[in-house]
Amino acid sequence: MDYIDYYKILGVQKDATADDIKKAYRKLARKHHPDLNPNDPQAGKVFQQINEANEVLSDPENRKKYDQYGADWKHADQFEEARRQQQAAGGGGRGNPFGAGGGEYHSFNGEEGDFSDFFTSMFGNRSGGGGGGRQARFKGQDYRASMQLNLSDAYQTHKQTFTVNGKNIRITVPAGIQDGQEIKLAGFGSPGANGGPNGDLYITFTIHNDTAFVRKGDDLYTDIPLDLFTAILGGEETIDTLGGKIKLKIAPETQAGTKVRLKGKGFPVYKQTGTFGDLYITYQVQIPKHLTEKEKQLFKELAEERQKG
Repeated sequence: MDYIDYYKILGVQKDATADDIKKAYRKLARKHHPDLNPNDPQAGKVFQQINEANEVLSDPENRKKYDQYGADWKHADQFEEARRQQQAAGGGGRGNPFGAGGGEYHSFNGEEGDFSDFFTSMFGNRSGGGGGGRQARFKGQDYRASMQLNLSDAYQTHKQTFTVNGKNIRITVPAGIQDGQEIKLAGFGSPGANGGPNGDLYITFTIHNDTAFVRKGDDLYTDIPLDLFTAILGGEETIDTLGGKIKLKIAPETQAGTKVRLKGKGFPVYKQTGTFGDLYITYQVQIPKHLTEKEKQLFKELAEERQKG
């Protein structure tokens, strides 16, 4: 397995904090996202490497294994288990796991020895040939990707195509997907070793609001302008929702700031077909401008009439 310097890929030092790694990943992911670089054939590969580096370095346990075992970090658990078995059999903490005459075992901290060679002698040639040991099966590495959607797109179930590691993948995005939500596609990661299962693909969604609504969970919120005369006398208003236009009955003497709830007119609930949150509307009464002299006179008469009462 070739060694990949994940710290170099993200442009951080080996003593970088978790926050440093997160900031570097987000900056590079935005820069190299394939959707933003449609004419760059290398964008998908670079983006995959960035995701891979972040997956390892953002996880404290994976980062510890990577720092200790380098390219073979994914097999750290098997190595430790083999060493425990050796110790239980009386072989000591160092030396050849299979007894005398099998070669020398060094520490694998990235400075001396080669864990790949040791692992091959312990479990056999991972490419399928040579070596007298048994063949160990390993699950392939998981991939991580990000996908950006508009809120209006997330309102309905639809198809999306994106590229991971040079391969086009078409998925169905269920209506109601949340900002920051992660979904798993089993078997779409790196191929396994020695007949082991493929890794998985994890997709994190970023939802951008391209509407006049504010989303909170499955509910939507918006302000609706209401002219003064309709607010006073009542009437009907046609408003836009993400599901289409609807007519609202306005009660007479509706006050500015009045809130109404439209049940089932909000955002679809994820993977619950036909179930929606609610839509909350706040009326913003508009004071008329550029009144004519006649209109001003009528308002004066109205004010005088109110004073008499």
